[in-house]
Amino acid sequence: MGLEFKPVWFDSMGAKSSCTLIMAPGTTIVIDPGIAVMQPSFPASLSQKLLWEAEGRSAIKRALKEADVVVISHYHHDHYLAEDVELYSDKLLLAKNPNRYINDSQRARAERFFSKICKFYGDVELNDVLGRPQEAEYPNPLSSLRVAREASFGDYDKRRKELLGKGYEWFRRRAEKWNKWPVIPEVSFKKIKVIYPEDKEVSIGGVRLRFTKPLFHGVEFSRVGWVFATIVEHRGESIMHTSDINGPIIEDYAELIIREDPDVLILDGPMTYMFGYMLNRVNLSRAIRNALRIVSETSTRLIIYDHHLPREAKFRERTKEVWEAARRCGKRLLTAAELLGMKTKVLEVSEL
Repeated sequence: MGLEFKPVWFDSMGAKSSCTLIMAPGTTIVIDPGIAVMQPSFPASLSQKLLWEAEGRSAIKRALKEADVVVISHYHHDHYLAEDVELYSDKLLLAKNPNRYINDSQRARAERFFSKICKFYGDVELNDVLGRPQEAEYPNPLSSLRVAREASFGDYDKRRKELLGKGYEWFRRRAEKWNKWPVIPEVSFKKIKVIYPEDKEVSIGGVRLRFTKPLFHGVEFSRVGWVFATIVEHRGESIMHTSDINGPIIEDYAELIIREDPDVLILDGPMTYMFGYMLNRVNLSRAIRNALRIVSETSTRLIIYDHHLPREAKFRERTKEVWEAARRCGKRLLTAAELLGMKTKVLEVSEL
């Protein structure tokens, strides 16, 4: 048996999620077991949205029962179940480092999450295990984004320079906080072990899990925070789960995916439902160009193009170049619902 995977729940199935089950020899992995109700603008009734969320939550809980390893790429509710910590019993929990490369709201969520873990599994308070603040230097993240840093976007360049300057000041203030916060440690109790996996590798038998360094959640200096991507490998096969890189918008992240050249890619799309609000024309165009490169420059046999993307009925129209390129290249580019033989929910309900 090689690597096998199953979309547990994704946006195309009617509730916000990118929960993925990966079955490998000797171990089963669940990535980002979280879910949230669709936004008010989603074209379905509230009762229907709540029903899909409940169905998805049940599916995620069933998947967690099978899992030996659980990966949480960041602390947004559509990526982890925050309250039901008993679901992580007898698991290796590979969770986003809550001490650095994290925004304030996710730090607060992480504190609540690890408080529950400490109490449930160790019968101790989080305050009893916190470490002293650890100071470190945090270079400008743009220094590692050579392609994006050097890119030109014409008339938008002046505005972009202003935004990047403001973004760096925001980053610098976050770094000052990271140096002052008490450290939430990697805890280990009888029924659970927690590791912060960014920029690390974890081997389980013949299965290798590799994790990227922290990546921006979308555009450079996104106030939403940071995530990491996960690559699962076994005997020359690989599956890559990108988490929330929104397209990717950043060119260097597209190059990362192209270098990895996974057999299966689980790629979130741009947030087209927020076009004109949190997503402008320049960054949508960047995301499309980057996805086109991924489609044309990898040998990836299957791309799940989902999460963020199918939250409004025009998502195919707004990203049509990507779908057309996949057809020309003979690539399987699908939403998770389509892979499972279902119709993408936002399209289904829009036709009613």
